[in-house]
Amino acid sequence: METARVLVAADKFKGSLTAVQVAERVTAGLRRVAPGVRVETLPVADGGDGTVAAAVAAGFERREARVTGPLGDPVTAAYALRDSTAVVEMAEASGLQHLSDGVFAPLTATTYGSGELLRAALEAGATTIVFGVGGSATTDGGAGMLAALGARFLDADGKPVGPGGGGLAELAEADLSGLDPRLKDVDLILASDVDNPLTGPKGAPEVYGRQKGASEEDIAVLDAALTHYASVLGPETAALPGAGAAGGIGYGALVALGARFRPGIEVMLDVLGFAPALARATLVITGEGSLDEQTLHGKAPAGVAAAAREAGIEVVAVCGRLALSQEALSGAGIARAYALAELEPDPAVSMAQAGPLLERAAESIARDFLS
Repeated sequence: METARVLVAADKFKGSLTAVQVAERVTAGLRRVAPGVRVETLPVADGGDGTVAAAVAAGFERREARVTGPLGDPVTAAYALRDSTAVVEMAEASGLQHLSDGVFAPLTATTYGSGELLRAALEAGATTIVFGVGGSATTDGGAGMLAALGARFLDADGKPVGPGGGGLAELAEADLSGLDPRLKDVDLILASDVDNPLTGPKGAPEVYGRQKGASEEDIAVLDAALTHYASVLGPETAALPGAGAAGGIGYGALVALGARFRPGIEVMLDVLGFAPALARATLVITGEGSLDEQTLHGKAPAGVAAAAREAGIEVVAVCGRLALSQEALSGAGIARAYALAELEPDPAVSMAQAGPLLERAAESIARDFLS
């Protein structure tokens, strides 16, 4: 019988394990039951937090830059570089991870540091930039990012408007003539797992504002300010898929930087070299912390499963928590899911013991699929 060749292509278990750690634990569990199994690991991400780490695990070089955090304080942010391709994760500069517990600034948080991070990639010689957006602390329509790249946003007195989405209510003039000229020669790919428009009932403030600390009043203020901002820069772009990604940074990238929107997991699978790894596999193991309805809408496991199904290769999934029926899993191309909650029902214990539990789940996969 031919030796099984397993490809472990899973995302992080948020709050418990990085994608690299998930791959390590699954490999350990598989080998305990099937010592001769060949395992290849390819940690994946969908453009949100963990995207740079996935690129580094795939052989990109990790680079760091000091940039402006969402509240205006300096932070250290990483990006990944290989040849002339950079992977830039906006959460590294402008993400919720930079806020202390319970400290939000929904009206004033800025994406300025994301623009500085893009500029660092330009200075490193990148001509293709995969711009992963998600996990943001901001709702400024990308105005801060554009300002860091040379744009000017002025009020009626000719003074710069204040930081964040709230300041855009005072916008009278947007001057994009000073944007970094190197941007014209760059292929900028907006990689996101959300396709929301900028404003309205499915827009950035309404759908994502509350998780960034916005009150109902703040949401109304932000929606009106972003609608005004778009009326100055280009209202048609505000309705495009991805314009509402990461507090509207998608809109800024689309309207002013010539970005093109692609589902984050599709882009990342290309960049990470998933297709050749898939061609070597007889079984694929994917997963993330929670397999739920959101998973089906562009998250990493759904993208991995779709690509594997197209290649005719069986897929199983690991997760902390499973909230999908077997019918939904099958529809996504996943033969079976192994949840840590089945081994340890207490969520706090399951998260704390995620590593050992994941090894046990992988042992079950080996018994069910490799023996």
